[in-house]
Amino acid sequence: MSGLAARLAAARGEVESVVAPPAPVAVMPTAPHAPAAPAHAPAAPALVLPPAALEAVESDGLTRVKDRAASALFARIGSRLNDPDLDEDQLHALVRDELNAVVEDEQAPLTADERQRLMHEVRDDVLGLGPLQRLLDDESITEIMVNGPDTVYVEHHGRLTRSPVRFTSEDHLRRIIERIVTRVGRRIDESSPMVDARLADGSRVNAVIPPLAFSGSTLTIRKFAKDPFQVGDLIRFGTLTPQMADFLRACVEAELNVIVSGGTGTGKTTLLNVLSSFIPDHDRIITIEDAVELQLQQDHVVRLESRPSNVEGKGEVTIRDLVRNSLRMRPDRIVVGEVRGGETLDMLQAMNTGHDGSLSTVHANSPRDAIARLETLVLMAGMDLPLRAIREQIASAVDVIVQLTRLRDGTRRITYVTEVQGMEGETVTMQDAFVFDYAAGVDEHGRFLGAPVATGVRPRFAERFADHGIRLPDGIFDPPGRR
Repeated sequence: MSGLAARLAAARGEVESVVAPPAPVAVMPTAPHAPAAPAHAPAAPALVLPPAALEAVESDGLTRVKDRAASALFARIGSRLNDPDLDEDQLHALVRDELNAVVEDEQAPLTADERQRLMHEVRDDVLGLGPLQRLLDDESITEIMVNGPDTVYVEHHGRLTRSPVRFTSEDHLRRIIERIVTRVGRRIDESSPMVDARLADGSRVNAVIPPLAFSGSTLTIRKFAKDPFQVGDLIRFGTLTPQMADFLRACVEAELNVIVSGGTGTGKTTLLNVLSSFIPDHDRIITIEDAVELQLQQDHVVRLESRPSNVEGKGEVTIRDLVRNSLRMRPDRIVVGEVRGGETLDMLQAMNTGHDGSLSTVHANSPRDAIARLETLVLMAGMDLPLRAIREQIASAVDVIVQLTRLRDGTRRITYVTEVQGMEGETVTMQDAFVFDYAAGVDEHGRFLGAPVATGVRPRFAERFADHGIRLPDGIFDPPGRR
Protein backbone atom coordinates (compact mmCIF):
# COMPACT_ATOMS: atom_id res chain seq x y z
CA MET A 1 0.00 0.00 0.00
CA SER A 2 1.16 3.51 -0.61
CA GLY A 3 -0.07 7.04 -0.30
CA LEU A 4 -2.00 8.73 2.48
CA ALA A 5 -4.35 5.80 3.24
CA ALA A 6 -1.48 3.40 3.84
CA ARG A 7 0.32 5.78 6.19
CA LEU A 8 -2.88 6.45 8.13
CA ALA A 9 -3.69 2.73 8.38
CA ALA A 10 -0.18 1.94 9.53
CA ALA A 11 -0.35 4.63 12.20
CA ARG A 12 -3.57 3.09 13.55
CA GLY A 13 -2.14 -0.45 13.41
CA GLU A 14 -4.81 -1.52 10.94
CA VAL A 15 -2.53 -3.02 8.28
CA GLU A 16 -2.57 -6.80 8.28
CA SER A 17 -0.69 -9.32 6.18
CA VAL A 18 -2.91 -10.78 3.52
CA VAL A 19 -2.01 -13.64 1.25
CA ALA A 20 -2.35 -12.55 -2.34
CA PRO A 21 -4.72 -14.91 -4.19
CA PRO A 22 -3.91 -16.36 -7.57
CA ALA A 23 -4.13 -13.86 -10.41
CA PRO A 24 -6.27 -12.31 -11.70
CA VAL A 25 -8.45 -12.28 -8.56
CA ALA A 26 -7.65 -9.48 -6.08
CA VAL A 27 -8.77 -9.45 -2.44
CA MET A 28 -9.22 -6.17 -0.60
CA PRO A 29 -7.17 -6.08 2.65
CA THR A 30 -10.23 -5.15 4.67
CA ALA A 31 -12.16 -8.35 3.94
CA PRO A 32 -13.65 -9.22 7.35
CA HIS A 33 -13.74 -13.02 6.94
CA ALA A 34 -10.42 -13.75 5.21
CA PRO A 35 -9.17 -17.16 6.40
CA ALA A 36 -5.91 -17.29 8.31
CA ALA A 37 -2.87 -18.47 6.35
CA PRO A 38 -1.80 -22.09 7.10
CA ALA A 39 1.22 -22.54 9.38
CA HIS A 40 3.27 -24.09 6.58
CA ALA A 41 2.43 -21.35 4.11
CA PRO A 42 5.32 -19.26 2.79
CA ALA A 43 5.64 -15.65 3.81
CA ALA A 44 2.90 -13.60 2.28
CA PRO A 45 4.11 -11.53 -0.63
CA ALA A 46 3.56 -7.80 -0.63
CA LEU A 47 -0.04 -7.02 -1.57
CA VAL A 48 -0.44 -5.24 -4.91
CA LEU A 49 -3.85 -3.64 -5.26
CA PRO A 50 -5.43 -2.90 -8.64
CA PRO A 51 -5.20 0.84 -9.48
CA ALA A 52 -8.96 1.36 -9.02
CA ALA A 53 -8.96 -0.36 -5.62
CA LEU A 54 -5.86 1.52 -4.50
CA GLU A 55 -7.47 4.82 -5.50
CA ALA A 56 -10.61 3.91 -3.54
CA VAL A 57 -8.63 3.10 -0.38
CA GLU A 58 -6.56 6.27 -0.65
CA SER A 59 -9.77 8.23 -1.30
CA ASP A 60 -11.28 6.86 1.93
CA GLY A 61 -8.20 7.88 3.89
CA LEU A 62 -8.15 11.34 2.39
CA THR A 63 -11.88 11.69 3.03
CA ARG A 64 -11.35 11.03 6.75
CA VAL A 65 -8.62 13.66 6.92
CA LYS A 66 -10.78 16.06 4.92
CA ASP A 67 -13.71 15.62 7.28
CA ARG A 68 -11.51 16.36 10.29
CA ALA A 69 -9.96 19.38 8.55
CA ALA A 70 -13.38 20.76 7.56
CA SER A 71 -14.70 20.36 11.11
CA ALA A 72 -11.63 22.07 12.55
CA LEU A 73 -11.94 24.90 10.03
CA PHE A 74 -15.60 25.50 10.86
CA ALA A 75 -14.69 25.53 14.56
CA ARG A 76 -12.10 28.25 13.93
CA ILE A 77 -14.00 30.57 11.58
CA GLY A 78 -17.61 29.33 11.46
CA SER A 79 -19.24 32.61 12.51
CA ARG A 80 -17.02 34.71 10.24
CA LEU A 81 -18.22 32.93 7.10
CA ASN A 82 -21.33 35.14 7.16
CA ASP A 83 -19.51 38.33 8.16
CA PRO A 84 -21.04 41.11 5.98
CA ASP A 85 -17.86 43.17 6.35
CA LEU A 86 -15.83 40.58 4.41
CA ASP A 87 -15.96 40.73 0.64
CA GLU A 88 -15.46 37.64 -1.51
CA ASP A 89 -11.70 38.05 -1.85
CA GLN A 90 -11.20 38.63 1.87
CA LEU A 91 -13.33 35.59 2.71
CA HIS A 92 -11.31 33.37 0.39
CA ALA A 93 -8.05 34.68 1.86
CA LEU A 94 -9.31 34.03 5.41
CA VAL A 95 -10.32 30.46 4.56
CA ARG A 96 -7.01 29.82 2.80
CA ASP A 97 -4.93 31.06 5.74
CA GLU A 98 -6.95 29.22 8.38
CA LEU A 99 -7.02 26.05 6.29
CA ASN A 100 -3.23 26.15 6.02
CA ALA A 101 -3.05 26.28 9.80
CA VAL A 102 -5.51 23.40 10.16
CA VAL A 103 -3.57 21.22 7.73
CA GLU A 104 -0.33 21.96 9.58
CA ASP A 105 -1.99 20.74 12.78
CA GLU A 106 -2.90 17.41 11.18
CA GLN A 107 -0.62 14.62 12.44
CA ALA A 108 -0.81 12.56 9.25
CA PRO A 109 1.95 13.34 6.74
CA LEU A 110 0.73 14.56 3.37
CA THR A 111 2.44 14.59 0.01
CA ALA A 112 2.31 17.82 -2.01
CA ASP A 113 -0.42 16.40 -4.28
CA GLU A 114 -2.50 15.17 -1.33
CA ARG A 115 -2.15 18.49 0.44
CA GLN A 116 -3.26 20.41 -2.64
CA ARG A 117 -6.21 18.09 -3.19
CA LEU A 118 -7.20 18.28 0.47
CA MET A 119 -7.18 22.08 0.50
CA HIS A 120 -9.06 22.30 -2.77
CA GLU A 121 -11.83 19.94 -1.61
CA VAL A 122 -12.20 21.58 1.81
CA ARG A 123 -12.41 25.02 0.17
CA ASP A 124 -15.12 23.69 -2.13
CA ASP A 125 -17.06 22.32 0.86
CA VAL A 126 -16.75 25.55 2.86
CA LEU A 127 -17.11 28.19 0.16
CA GLY A 128 -18.45 26.35 -2.88
CA LEU A 129 -20.80 23.50 -3.62
CA GLY A 130 -18.61 20.66 -2.44
CA PRO A 131 -18.04 17.85 -4.94
CA LEU A 132 -20.24 19.62 -7.51
CA GLN A 133 -17.86 22.58 -7.73
CA ARG A 134 -15.49 20.90 -10.19
CA LEU A 135 -18.46 20.06 -12.44
CA LEU A 136 -19.69 23.65 -12.29
CA ASP A 137 -16.21 24.88 -13.22
CA ASP A 138 -16.12 22.59 -16.28
CA GLU A 139 -17.52 24.72 -19.10
CA SER A 140 -18.13 21.70 -21.33
CA ILE A 141 -20.79 20.38 -18.91
CA THR A 142 -24.23 21.88 -19.52
CA GLU A 143 -26.36 20.03 -16.96
CA ILE A 144 -25.75 18.27 -13.63
CA MET A 145 -28.22 15.70 -12.29
CA VAL A 146 -27.79 14.37 -8.75
CA ASN A 147 -29.94 11.28 -8.05
CA GLY A 148 -29.03 10.80 -4.40
CA PRO A 149 -25.60 11.09 -2.75
CA ASP A 150 -23.98 8.26 -4.73
CA THR A 151 -25.28 8.91 -8.24
CA VAL A 152 -24.38 11.98 -10.31
CA TYR A 153 -24.95 12.31 -14.06
CA VAL A 154 -23.82 15.13 -16.34
CA GLU A 155 -24.72 16.28 -19.83
CA HIS A 156 -21.57 16.69 -21.89
CA HIS A 157 -21.86 17.80 -25.54
CA GLY A 158 -25.51 16.76 -25.57
CA ARG A 159 -24.88 13.27 -24.14
CA LEU A 160 -25.65 11.97 -20.65
CA THR A 161 -22.83 10.21 -18.81
CA ARG A 162 -22.32 9.11 -15.21
CA SER A 163 -19.79 11.12 -13.24
CA PRO A 164 -17.43 9.61 -10.63
CA VAL A 165 -18.33 12.49 -8.31
CA ARG A 166 -20.25 11.51 -5.18
CA PHE A 167 -21.28 12.92 -1.81
CA THR A 168 -20.10 11.43 1.47
CA SER A 169 -23.68 11.05 2.76
CA GLU A 170 -27.27 12.19 2.38
CA ASP A 171 -26.60 14.85 5.03
CA HIS A 172 -23.69 16.17 2.95
CA LEU A 173 -25.96 16.50 -0.10
CA ARG A 174 -28.67 18.18 1.97
CA ARG A 175 -26.17 20.75 3.27
CA ILE A 176 -25.22 21.67 -0.29
CA ILE A 177 -28.88 22.00 -1.33
CA GLU A 178 -29.66 24.20 1.66
CA ARG A 179 -26.64 26.38 0.89
CA ILE A 180 -27.94 26.95 -2.64
CA VAL A 181 -31.53 27.78 -1.74
CA THR A 182 -30.81 29.99 1.27
CA ARG A 183 -28.56 32.24 -0.84
CA VAL A 184 -31.60 33.28 -2.91
CA GLY A 185 -34.03 33.53 -0.02
CA ARG A 186 -35.77 30.22 -0.64
CA ARG A 187 -36.32 27.35 1.78
CA ILE A 188 -36.54 23.58 1.56
CA ASP A 189 -37.76 21.26 4.31
CA GLU A 190 -40.33 18.52 4.83
CA SER A 191 -43.18 21.02 4.66
CA SER A 192 -41.81 22.44 1.38
CA PRO A 193 -39.77 19.61 -0.16
CA MET A 194 -39.46 21.06 -3.69
CA VAL A 195 -37.78 24.32 -4.67
CA ASP A 196 -36.62 26.24 -7.73
CA ALA A 197 -33.58 28.44 -7.21
CA ARG A 198 -30.54 29.77 -9.06
CA LEU A 199 -26.81 30.04 -8.62
CA ALA A 200 -24.85 33.28 -8.62
CA ASP A 201 -24.02 32.81 -12.32
CA GLY A 202 -27.70 32.44 -13.22
CA SER A 203 -27.70 28.65 -13.54
CA ARG A 204 -31.13 27.15 -12.89
CA VAL A 205 -31.54 24.82 -9.90
CA ASN A 206 -34.32 22.42 -8.95
CA ALA A 207 -34.16 20.38 -5.75
CA VAL A 208 -36.46 17.69 -4.31
CA ILE A 209 -35.84 16.07 -0.92
CA PRO A 210 -37.40 13.13 0.95
CA PRO A 211 -40.13 12.10 1.46
CA LEU A 212 -40.91 13.08 -2.16
CA ALA A 213 -37.50 11.92 -3.40
CA PHE A 214 -37.59 8.27 -2.38
CA SER A 215 -33.98 7.32 -3.22
CA GLY A 216 -32.38 10.38 -1.66
CA SER A 217 -32.33 14.11 -2.29
CA THR A 218 -32.36 15.05 -5.97
CA LEU A 219 -30.67 18.10 -7.43
CA THR A 220 -30.75 19.28 -11.05
CA ILE A 221 -28.62 22.19 -12.24
CA ARG A 222 -29.04 23.65 -15.72
CA LYS A 223 -25.82 25.57 -16.31
CA PHE A 224 -25.49 28.73 -18.35
CA ALA A 225 -22.36 30.01 -20.00
CA LYS A 226 -20.46 32.64 -18.02
CA ASP A 227 -20.42 34.74 -21.19
CA PRO A 228 -23.90 34.65 -22.78
CA PHE A 229 -24.01 33.08 -26.21
CA GLN A 230 -24.30 35.53 -29.08
CA VAL A 231 -26.02 34.94 -32.40
CA GLY A 232 -22.66 34.09 -33.96
CA ASP A 233 -22.24 31.24 -31.49
CA LEU A 234 -25.60 29.73 -32.45
CA ILE A 235 -24.69 30.00 -36.13
CA ARG A 236 -21.41 28.21 -35.40
CA PHE A 237 -23.25 25.48 -33.49
CA GLY A 238 -25.59 24.98 -36.43
CA THR A 239 -28.67 26.00 -34.41
CA LEU A 240 -29.62 28.51 -37.10
CA THR A 241 -28.28 29.91 -40.37
CA PRO A 242 -27.09 33.47 -41.12
CA GLN A 243 -30.24 34.05 -43.23
CA MET A 244 -32.47 32.94 -40.37
CA ALA A 245 -30.51 35.13 -37.95
CA ASP A 246 -31.13 38.16 -40.21
CA PHE A 247 -34.82 37.31 -40.35
CA LEU A 248 -35.21 36.88 -36.57
CA ARG A 249 -33.30 40.11 -35.95
CA ALA A 250 -35.72 41.90 -38.25
CA CYS A 251 -38.70 40.35 -36.44
CA VAL A 252 -37.51 41.65 -33.06
CA GLU A 253 -36.55 45.10 -34.36
CA ALA A 254 -39.93 45.38 -36.12
CA GLU A 255 -41.67 44.72 -32.77
CA LEU A 256 -43.26 41.41 -33.70
CA ASN A 257 -44.42 39.20 -30.84
CA VAL A 258 -42.31 36.05 -30.79
CA ILE A 259 -42.90 32.75 -28.96
CA VAL A 260 -39.97 30.33 -28.63
CA SER A 261 -41.32 26.78 -28.45
CA GLY A 262 -39.47 23.58 -27.58
CA GLY A 263 -39.15 20.60 -25.30
CA THR A 264 -37.11 20.33 -22.11
CA GLY A 265 -33.43 21.06 -22.61
CA THR A 266 -33.73 22.28 -26.19
CA GLY A 267 -32.17 25.69 -25.49
CA LYS A 268 -35.24 27.92 -25.27
CA THR A 269 -33.74 30.26 -22.67
CA THR A 270 -30.47 30.51 -24.62
CA LEU A 271 -32.34 31.46 -27.79
CA LEU A 272 -34.52 33.91 -25.86
CA ASN A 273 -31.33 35.57 -24.62
CA VAL A 274 -30.06 35.90 -28.18
CA LEU A 275 -33.38 37.27 -29.47
CA SER A 276 -33.53 39.78 -26.64
CA SER A 277 -30.08 41.06 -27.66
CA PHE A 278 -31.73 42.41 -30.84
CA ILE A 279 -33.97 44.77 -28.82
CA PRO A 280 -32.80 48.37 -29.30
CA ASP A 281 -30.95 49.92 -26.37
CA HIS A 282 -33.44 52.79 -26.05
CA ASP A 283 -36.38 50.45 -25.22
CA ARG A 284 -37.47 49.86 -21.61
CA ILE A 285 -37.50 46.09 -21.02
CA ILE A 286 -39.31 44.28 -18.20
CA THR A 287 -38.26 40.64 -17.67
CA ILE A 288 -40.44 38.30 -15.62
CA GLU A 289 -39.20 34.89 -14.46
CA ASP A 290 -39.68 32.23 -11.81
CA ALA A 291 -35.94 32.24 -11.16
CA VAL A 292 -33.84 34.91 -12.86
CA GLU A 293 -31.95 33.29 -15.75
CA LEU A 294 -32.00 35.77 -18.62
CA GLN A 295 -28.79 37.71 -19.19
CA LEU A 296 -29.88 40.80 -21.08
CA GLN A 297 -27.08 43.15 -22.12
CA GLN A 298 -29.10 46.35 -22.45
CA ASP A 299 -28.91 49.10 -19.80
CA HIS A 300 -32.62 49.82 -19.35
CA VAL A 301 -33.79 46.48 -17.96
CA VAL A 302 -36.05 45.81 -14.95
CA ARG A 303 -35.82 42.20 -13.74
CA LEU A 304 -38.75 40.78 -11.79
CA GLU A 305 -38.76 37.39 -10.06
CA SER A 306 -41.68 35.49 -8.58
CA ARG A 307 -41.70 34.50 -4.91
CA PRO A 308 -43.09 31.38 -3.21
CA SER A 309 -45.14 31.55 -0.05
CA ASN A 310 -43.46 31.66 3.35
CA VAL A 311 -43.72 29.16 6.20
CA GLU A 312 -47.20 30.45 7.08
CA GLY A 313 -48.32 30.00 3.46
CA LYS A 314 -48.44 33.75 2.81
CA GLY A 315 -46.55 36.24 0.69
CA GLU A 316 -46.61 34.36 -2.62
CA VAL A 317 -46.13 36.51 -5.73
CA THR A 318 -46.88 34.63 -8.95
CA ILE A 319 -45.77 35.20 -12.53
CA ARG A 320 -49.31 36.34 -13.26
CA ASP A 321 -49.10 38.99 -10.54
CA LEU A 322 -45.85 40.25 -12.05
CA VAL A 323 -47.21 40.33 -15.61
CA ARG A 324 -50.18 42.39 -14.46
CA ASN A 325 -47.96 44.73 -12.47
CA SER A 326 -45.52 45.16 -15.35
CA LEU A 327 -48.25 46.84 -17.40
CA ARG A 328 -48.14 49.72 -14.89
CA MET A 329 -44.38 50.12 -15.32
CA ARG A 330 -44.43 51.71 -18.78
CA PRO A 331 -42.73 48.80 -20.60
CA ASP A 332 -41.68 48.95 -24.24
CA ARG A 333 -40.99 45.22 -24.23
CA ILE A 334 -42.17 42.47 -21.87
CA VAL A 335 -40.04 39.33 -21.78
CA VAL A 336 -41.60 36.42 -19.87
CA GLY A 337 -39.08 33.63 -19.27
CA GLU A 338 -41.75 30.95 -19.68
CA VAL A 339 -45.53 30.87 -19.69
CA ARG A 340 -46.94 27.85 -17.86
CA GLY A 341 -50.25 28.96 -16.37
CA GLY A 342 -52.91 31.65 -16.21
CA GLU A 343 -50.39 34.42 -16.87
CA THR A 344 -50.62 33.42 -20.54
CA LEU A 345 -53.94 35.23 -20.83
CA ASP A 346 -52.49 38.43 -19.33
CA MET A 347 -49.47 38.23 -21.64
CA LEU A 348 -51.67 37.80 -24.73
CA GLN A 349 -53.81 40.73 -23.67
CA ALA A 350 -50.67 42.83 -23.22
CA MET A 351 -49.50 41.87 -26.71
CA ASN A 352 -52.89 42.91 -28.07
CA THR A 353 -52.98 46.27 -26.28
CA GLY A 354 -49.90 48.09 -27.50
CA HIS A 355 -47.01 46.10 -26.01
CA ASP A 356 -45.66 44.86 -29.30
CA GLY A 357 -42.29 43.18 -29.51
CA SER A 358 -42.83 40.97 -26.49
CA LEU A 359 -41.01 37.63 -26.15
CA SER A 360 -41.67 34.42 -24.24
CA THR A 361 -41.15 30.64 -24.30
CA VAL A 362 -43.51 27.69 -24.03
CA HIS A 363 -43.08 23.92 -23.78
CA ALA A 364 -44.33 22.29 -26.98
CA ASN A 365 -43.06 19.94 -29.69
CA SER A 366 -44.21 21.80 -32.81
CA PRO A 367 -45.67 25.19 -33.78
CA ARG A 368 -49.16 23.68 -33.98
CA ASP A 369 -48.67 22.11 -30.54
CA ALA A 370 -47.54 25.51 -29.25
CA ILE A 371 -50.88 27.03 -30.28
CA ALA A 372 -52.75 24.21 -28.54
CA ARG A 373 -50.56 24.63 -25.46
CA LEU A 374 -51.31 28.36 -25.31
CA GLU A 375 -55.03 27.58 -25.51
CA THR A 376 -54.74 25.20 -22.55
CA LEU A 377 -52.74 27.69 -20.50
CA VAL A 378 -55.29 30.45 -21.11
CA LEU A 379 -58.03 28.15 -19.80
CA MET A 380 -55.97 27.79 -16.59
CA ALA A 381 -56.61 31.48 -15.90
CA GLY A 382 -60.08 30.50 -14.70
CA MET A 383 -61.91 32.69 -17.21
CA ASP A 384 -64.92 31.04 -18.83
CA LEU A 385 -63.97 32.02 -22.37
CA PRO A 386 -65.22 30.26 -25.51
CA LEU A 387 -62.50 28.42 -27.42
CA ARG A 388 -62.93 30.61 -30.51
CA ALA A 389 -62.34 33.76 -28.45
CA ILE A 390 -59.14 32.26 -27.04
CA ARG A 391 -57.90 31.31 -30.51
CA GLU A 392 -58.66 34.80 -31.81
CA GLN A 393 -56.63 36.26 -28.94
CA ILE A 394 -53.69 34.00 -29.82
CA ALA A 395 -53.95 34.62 -33.57
CA SER A 396 -53.99 38.38 -33.16
CA ALA A 397 -51.28 38.50 -30.46
CA VAL A 398 -48.61 36.06 -31.67
CA ASP A 399 -46.77 36.84 -34.92
CA VAL A 400 -43.97 34.27 -35.00
CA ILE A 401 -43.30 30.87 -33.43
CA VAL A 402 -39.69 29.65 -33.38
CA GLN A 403 -39.50 25.89 -32.78
CA LEU A 404 -36.38 24.35 -31.19
CA THR A 405 -35.67 20.62 -31.25
CA ARG A 406 -32.92 18.51 -29.74
CA LEU A 407 -32.08 15.99 -32.45
CA ARG A 408 -30.89 12.42 -32.01
CA ASP A 409 -27.25 13.48 -32.37
CA GLY A 410 -27.59 15.70 -29.27
CA THR A 411 -27.51 19.00 -31.22
CA ARG A 412 -30.13 21.70 -30.74
CA ARG A 413 -31.55 23.11 -33.96
CA ILE A 414 -34.29 25.49 -35.00
CA THR A 415 -36.62 23.22 -36.97
CA TYR A 416 -39.40 25.72 -37.78
CA VAL A 417 -39.89 29.45 -38.01
CA THR A 418 -43.62 29.81 -38.48
CA GLU A 419 -45.84 32.82 -39.14
CA VAL A 420 -49.20 32.94 -37.35
CA GLN A 421 -51.44 34.40 -40.05
CA GLY A 422 -54.90 34.61 -38.47
CA MET A 423 -58.14 32.64 -38.30
CA GLU A 424 -60.05 30.61 -40.86
CA GLY A 425 -63.29 29.44 -39.35
CA GLU A 426 -62.36 27.82 -36.01
CA THR A 427 -58.71 27.21 -36.92
CA VAL A 428 -55.61 29.31 -36.37
CA THR A 429 -53.81 29.47 -39.73
CA MET A 430 -50.03 29.23 -39.92
CA GLN A 431 -47.35 29.28 -42.59
CA ASP A 432 -43.74 28.05 -42.30
CA ALA A 433 -41.05 30.51 -43.39
CA PHE A 434 -38.09 28.24 -42.55
CA VAL A 435 -37.97 24.49 -41.91
CA PHE A 436 -35.14 22.10 -41.06
CA ASP A 437 -33.87 20.01 -43.98
CA TYR A 438 -33.84 16.42 -42.71
CA ALA A 439 -33.32 15.09 -46.25
CA ALA A 440 -29.60 15.94 -46.12
CA GLY A 441 -29.06 12.83 -43.98
CA VAL A 442 -26.34 12.22 -41.39
CA ASP A 443 -22.55 11.85 -41.51
CA GLU A 444 -20.48 8.86 -40.39
CA HIS A 445 -20.68 10.06 -36.78
CA GLY A 446 -24.49 10.23 -36.81
CA ARG A 447 -24.57 14.04 -36.90
CA PHE A 448 -27.33 15.60 -39.00
CA LEU A 449 -25.98 17.36 -42.08
CA GLY A 450 -29.11 19.42 -42.71
CA ALA A 451 -29.80 23.04 -41.81
CA PRO A 452 -32.89 25.25 -41.65
CA VAL A 453 -33.87 26.40 -45.16
CA ALA A 454 -36.40 28.89 -46.49
CA THR A 455 -39.67 27.50 -47.85
CA GLY A 456 -40.04 30.15 -50.55
CA VAL A 457 -43.05 31.79 -48.86
CA ARG A 458 -42.74 35.48 -47.99
CA PRO A 459 -44.48 36.22 -44.63
CA ARG A 460 -47.41 38.61 -44.67
CA PHE A 461 -45.84 40.77 -41.97
CA ALA A 462 -42.78 41.48 -44.16
CA GLU A 463 -44.28 44.91 -44.94
CA ARG A 464 -43.66 45.89 -41.31
CA PHE A 465 -39.94 45.57 -41.92
CA ALA A 466 -40.11 48.39 -44.46
CA ASP A 467 -42.17 50.51 -42.04
CA HIS A 468 -39.31 50.25 -39.53
CA GLY A 469 -36.62 50.92 -42.13
CA ILE A 470 -35.37 47.33 -42.01
CA ARG A 471 -33.96 45.90 -45.23
CA LEU A 472 -33.41 42.15 -45.51
CA PRO A 473 -30.91 40.57 -47.93
CA ASP A 474 -32.31 39.83 -51.37
CA GLY A 475 -33.53 36.29 -51.83
CA ILE A 476 -33.66 35.52 -48.09
CA PHE A 477 -37.02 33.76 -48.54
CA ASP A 478 -35.94 31.82 -51.64
CA PRO A 479 -35.45 28.05 -51.18
CA PRO A 480 -31.89 26.76 -51.77
CA GLY A 481 -32.56 25.75 -55.39
CA ARG A 482 -33.58 29.27 -56.44
CA ARG A 483 -30.73 31.27 -54.90
